[in-house]
Amino acid sequence: MLYIGIDLGGTGIKAGVVDEKGSILLKDSCPTGAERGYADVIADMAKLAISVVEKSGHTMDEIKAIGIGLPGVMDPRTGRVPFCTNLGWHDVPIIQEMAKYTDRPVFVDNDATVAGLAESVAGISAGVENSVFVTLGTGVGGGVVLGGKVFSGSHGVASEIGHMVTVVDGELCSCGMRGCWERYASATALIREGRRLCKAKPGTALLKAVDGDAKAITAKHVIDLAKAGDPDCAALFDRYAYHLAVGLVNLINLYDPEVIVLGGGVSHAGQFLLDAVRAKLPAMVFYKDMPYARVELAKLTNDAGIIGAAMLGR
Repeated sequence: MLYIGIDLGGTGIKAGVVDEKGSILLKDSCPTGAERGYADVIADMAKLAISVVEKSGHTMDEIKAIGIGLPGVMDPRTGRVPFCTNLGWHDVPIIQEMAKYTDRPVFVDNDATVAGLAESVAGISAGVENSVFVTLGTGVGGGVVLGGKVFSGSHGVASEIGHMVTVVDGELCSCGMRGCWERYASATALIREGRRLCKAKPGTALLKAVDGDAKAITAKHVIDLAKAGDPDCAALFDRYAYHLAVGLVNLINLYDPEVIVLGGGVSHAGQFLLDAVRAKLPAMVFYKDMPYARVELAKLTNDAGIIGAAMLGR
């Protein structure tokens, strides 16, 4: 049996034909053009889906289902997308719109959630019943897989792990709360703290690395200097790893997964990141004499959205 996976982003749409094992047989893409409105975007998604099936040498009769991963949520009770900030969508009837172009069942979930499902099917957590995917980018997103299936909760928002509060009365978050995990464990957090470092210590190597322009600081600048042994950035990164570990321990206590998978831009720090986080977890976990989730790096990267979306229908 074959599936179609659609990865809907703010600038591009990717679609692929995927088999039962999560292998992509053929994929293609097109611009999103979100400014045109949801009807045109959904029409293009459907056309792209049909096109990749034809190019793969198969027919829509061989497709069991279509899955869509998007940067928002879908209300499972209504089949509508309440909001999708990157696309400017509000209360969009996505299931109804897709039905205009295909009679295949359509499943929709958050993009980080489907990436987590992809890793559990064909990535680093393949074969594992319970896993949590954490994406460390501009914000912090997640995908929870329990019993081999995506867990999205009663209202489709169970994987918004970046907005659990880990610091009471902490940094103001874009959601309006204070102390959300993503304010401390995202790439944005590294950039913010890097700028604060430069303001407090103008002679720091970090400011020199960006030719005196603190606005040019990226998470990579901080990480690279920490790797190189710069004491200021090493201390900053160590604090970052602490906040990341705090959130991971919450996930361990909540879900008791076998694997926690780290993806997103910050995960490109690789073994340096893993070593820092793994060193902090033993002292934080509740059951000191019991095994707990191993922390790994995501494997699928750019194809995770297509594979995970397709596997929603499996």
